Amino acid sequence: MARAVALGVAASMFAGFVQGLAWAKPLHAAHYTALPGWRSETVSVVLPVLRAECRRIGQLPPETLLGGAAKLPAGRYAGDWGAACAALQNIAVTSPAVARHFVEAWFRPYLLTEQGEITGYFQPVFEASLQPGGVYRTPLYAHPSDLVSVSGTDGAPISGRWQDGRVVPYYDRAQIDHGALNGRGLEVAWLKSPVDRFFLQVQGSGVLVLPDGRRVAVGYDGRNGQPYVPLGREMVRDGLLASGTVSMESIRAWLETHPAQASALMERNPNYVFFHLDGEASAVGPKGAFGVPLMPWRSVAVDRSVVPFGVPLWVQTTLPLANSMSEKWQHLVFAQDVGTDIRGVGRLDLFAGSGEQAAYVAGHLHAVGRVTVLLPRSVPAGGAAQ
Repeated sequence: MARAVALGVAASMFAGFVQGLAWAKPLHAAHYTALPGWRSETVSVVLPVLRAECRRIGQLPPETLLGGAAKLPAGRYAGDWGAACAALQNIAVTSPAVARHFVEAWFRPYLLTEQGEITGYFQPVFEASLQPGGVYRTPLYAHPSDLVSVSGTDGAPISGRWQDGRVVPYYDRAQIDHGALNGRGLEVAWLKSPVDRFFLQVQGSGVLVLPDGRRVAVGYDGRNGQPYVPLGREMVRDGLLASGTVSMESIRAWLETHPAQASALMERNPNYVFFHLDGEASAVGPKGAFGVPLMPWRSVAVDRSVVPFGVPLWVQTTLPLANSMSEKWQHLVFAQDVGTDIRGVGRLDLFAGSGEQAAYVAGHLHAVGRVTVLLPRSVPAGGAAQ
């Protein structure tokens, strides 16, 4: 699986309210008839997402662990998906009712939490050049060859670099900003400003619009292993922003209007993300950590220790509107990504796609939501909603 843990960290800019990793209550089976809005969902639109996931899972040995807490009764291993994916190959979707019937027959709902934390992320677009010069002076770096990952004493991976026969922490943001990677030929593109680069690193992927009008995708290529420090939290603590005004727009506006202080402030976050060119930008989203393209408004980043890759989730929450209002949002989404700050039961980061609306939602979505996980069955339920 290619992309690891950068996508979905937009919410990390803010002081979050992440839940603990353990359920306070037992996991209970739910009923489709009890899911508000389920009968109105256009399930046929998302069946192609399931097909893409089944193709991905079909490439894996049955014993491959997709993630998820041990208390989940199904869906944690690739082999758990065999029957549902085989049935999907034989179904021709002729109506929304047929699609809904398939999901009801082959996936059993379980209430995950009534108090999930829902945030958003998106694929930003920046002007850039593949050559330095003029206004394009801020480099994007590829994964350095001396950045390695080794197993710690507890078995957890540790990122760093070899020095005097031992692994030490890799260069942090300040060291890289001050030239630690200069002269190594790691530059893949140049942006207009360090602020653009910082926000691209927060999102983990993006689209570059080149001077000749071409649009090139850049994807996550690893990170330096340093901890992520939420910039919004730092700014609130310093009195630079009020806690109720923290958003991507307010943070960016402050950084751009205080250039003399911006670099030092951004360097408080030692975490640094690397990128690779991903070819011509496509109409679909970037690939998430699960290895399938993310679908706007249908893909979410999850905590893999809680939710397995691939599983559908029914989410009931609210989305922010540009007029400071909100609207009810009840839809089927899929666990296809992870994020540095996506931790806990019911912690989801919704991929909003690209564009102004996506940027607005990603910058303002901090909602509580009801989350139901749909786990694959080994035999169909018999067809009736339950």
